[in-house]
Amino acid sequence: MTARTLDRARLTFGGVLRSEWIKLVTLRSTMWCYFIMIVITIGLGFLLAATGPAGFGGDDGGTMPAEAQQALWLQTATLGIGFTQLVTVVLGALVITGEYGTGMIRSTFAAVPTRLPALAAKALVFGTVTFLVGLVSIVATAVLTATVLPASGVHPDFGDERVWVGALGGAGYLTLIGLLAMAIGTIIRNSAGGIAAGLGLVLVAPTVLQIIAGVTGATWAQNLTSFLPSAAGGLMYGYPSDAADAAAPPGPPPIDDAIVLEPWQGLLVLAGWVVGLFILAGVLLRRRDA
Repeated sequence: MTARTLDRARLTFGGVLRSEWIKLVTLRSTMWCYFIMIVITIGLGFLLAATGPAGFGGDDGGTMPAEAQQALWLQTATLGIGFTQLVTVVLGALVITGEYGTGMIRSTFAAVPTRLPALAAKALVFGTVTFLVGLVSIVATAVLTATVLPASGVHPDFGDERVWVGALGGAGYLTLIGLLAMAIGTIIRNSAGGIAAGLGLVLVAPTVLQIIAGVTGATWAQNLTSFLPSAAGGLMYGYPSDAADAAAPPGPPPIDDAIVLEPWQGLLVLAGWVVGLFILAGVLLRRRDA
């Protein structure tokens, strides 16, 4: 075999990307997960728009401040994230642990001996598709609910860039949470364990700490909750407005001296979780056998 033939046969990062794309889109479970995400986002948003805002504003929208109306519109568009994030965690873990379960990971690492490009390509493909699916579902929900909300006295303003920034933040949150689960799956290398650990970090840990903070009033528990992935990342798709806070449903009273993060700080915290776990996953991926 000539040197030119070897050069043509050498696998490039583009080839690895195409391989990971084929793996992702040819699995029925993947397509079903993305379909479920879209249905949940649109369905819950439309349900809230049709029933939730009644009584908050009059037919002319005069009772509710304009910013509060925009905040409520964004809330209907992103309501499903609380549920679709669980689907994203499961899918993110399965993207990598499924290959360990079937043994395909050996073929992947045989084709890409350095391993890290395969992990990077898998994360890039999965993250891009998840972001697009999340963004399309949120924007579609915002457009559809905008036709229903005026009946309840809420008049969406399509020129408000803060709503669309919130939509981008919601899609980004779903993407980062999915990548977080993928990194955990790479570390654990087991589907059940990866899903359990991902859901535990995203869903169980905040609930436990909130219970502790609510019962004991412990500041440390509230502060620790603020730095968990779901709590910090949840700030990415909120509407930045005092009127929006006034229109939000009542919650537990704030704890004195508790840390309150800004949306951009929440993004950095969640990104830090993802980067840190991927660094650990990359180190273990190079050291352990397939």
